[in-house]
Amino acid sequence: MKLATIRTTDGNLAVRVDNDRCVGLGVPDVGALLARPDWEQLASGDGDGTSHPLEGADFAPVVPRPGKIVCVGLNYRNHILEMGRELPEHPTLFAKYPEALIGAADDIQLAPESDQVDWEAELAIVIGRPVRRASEDEAREAIAGFSVLNDVTMRDWQYRTKMWLQGKTFEGSTPFGPVLVTPDELPGGTRPALDISGLVDGEKVQHANTSDLVFDPVTLVQYVSTILTLQPGDVIASGTPGGVGHARKPARYLSPGASLVTEIESIGRLENTAVAEGAA
Repeated sequence: MKLATIRTTDGNLAVRVDNDRCVGLGVPDVGALLARPDWEQLASGDGDGTSHPLEGADFAPVVPRPGKIVCVGLNYRNHILEMGRELPEHPTLFAKYPEALIGAADDIQLAPESDQVDWEAELAIVIGRPVRRASEDEAREAIAGFSVLNDVTMRDWQYRTKMWLQGKTFEGSTPFGPVLVTPDELPGGTRPALDISGLVDGEKVQHANTSDLVFDPVTLVQYVSTILTLQPGDVIASGTPGGVGHARKPARYLSPGASLVTEIESIGRLENTAVAEGAA
């Protein structure tokens, strides 16, 4: 099953994507849908009777305002080696806030305070039920599905201190979507093995497979839920593979007009343009 939040003339609407149609589900977004204990039954039913063409759909962030966005740093083996580090014993965690999120085709806002804006293609894990101190089985059952996210990062702000948050959550910087795909539709299920890639101005700059994750989605749900209760609609961004601009010689960053494409097989594709903040 594929779920999305689309923008309509009447406001946001959670939909199920069926081939070339978006079937309305009677709730304003996927976050509100997942908050219902019967969300799977509701999502697989007949919906609210509204139908919208998939072509030309205006995708909002698949969960527009998650209660928590927990991000994982240095979680692909090749990216860890690229950054000259050793494989970690525990996940490196930081936060992102909902104001950072944008839709699948929205413009990435380049803040005037940063001239080192980098890309990070990521698999996003979306939580579908409350879970605390999850066992492996509970962690699997808590995963509603997966989406695509790009953890666009202001490197000059990230490395001002040893704490990364300030470079990771600039407003209007993080595309997320276009859909949530439930694990039953993916090879590997809750531990999916999917090709992930990032392109800048048509050049492939990142390419890996999610099987290269050091800490897989089930392990991450177990780990994070040890710290605090994960709630429906919460998001875990699982980390990025090698190929980021900051690690290149010379370093390479996004500039106004740059095209950023983020794609994960069997899930979907984000296509965003970087623009100076406030530009029309």
